[in-house]
Amino acid sequence: MDIQGAITYIMEIIGTIAFAASGAMVGIRKKMDIFGVCVLGFVTAVGGGMVRDVILGITPPNVFRNTDYALVAVMTALIVFTVVYIKRDVMDGSFKLVYDKVMLIMDTIGLAIFTVVGVNIGIQQGYIEKIFLLTFLGTITGVGGGLMRDVMAGEPPYIFVKHIYASASVVGSVVCVYMYRFFGAVTSMIIACGVILVIRYLAAKFHWNLPHIEFNKEK
Repeated sequence: MDIQGAITYIMEIIGTIAFAASGAMVGIRKKMDIFGVCVLGFVTAVGGGMVRDVILGITPPNVFRNTDYALVAVMTALIVFTVVYIKRDVMDGSFKLVYDKVMLIMDTIGLAIFTVVGVNIGIQQGYIEKIFLLTFLGTITGVGGGLMRDVMAGEPPYIFVKHIYASASVVGSVVCVYMYRFFGAVTSMIIACGVILVIRYLAAKFHWNLPHIEFNKEK
């Protein structure tokens, strides 16, 4: 494995842990059993990558050819479940703020890493000139797992209602595509990750949201 491959692999593992933890926490909050928590953690971590691979014609998807990601996702979900099972008040009362912050951090890390990984894999498949395709691949890799998680948990998809989320992934994808042309894979991925992290931090801090329509309640 070359340096670029090693860095990409490490980033994917970090992203897998982050997304699996967020999926597991949603499952716990929804009072799912340990199997449901593991499934939600697994889907959150690898769902976007599976969709990306299907679009690119990579079959079976990479998660089924390299089981490292599945194992890491399930182990992370089990650890989160165990910690909360032992210390159950972590999801209640004054710990609610901690839960929200952890979810924000995990989702942001996973979003940033999987977005740039999605773009990079598209480039490796020979689509360097297909800017729209690469942007879509980066975005779907970044937000796909979280979207599946929320649908399975019966919640309004996070990407449509919480701050600037999918939009940050789109911007990061575009940055990654253009930076790749000047700096190569590793540097472009790091820069794009930084852009997404900054956008998400500012969106959370200043409560940025895209415009939406609110209707007056009927009296």
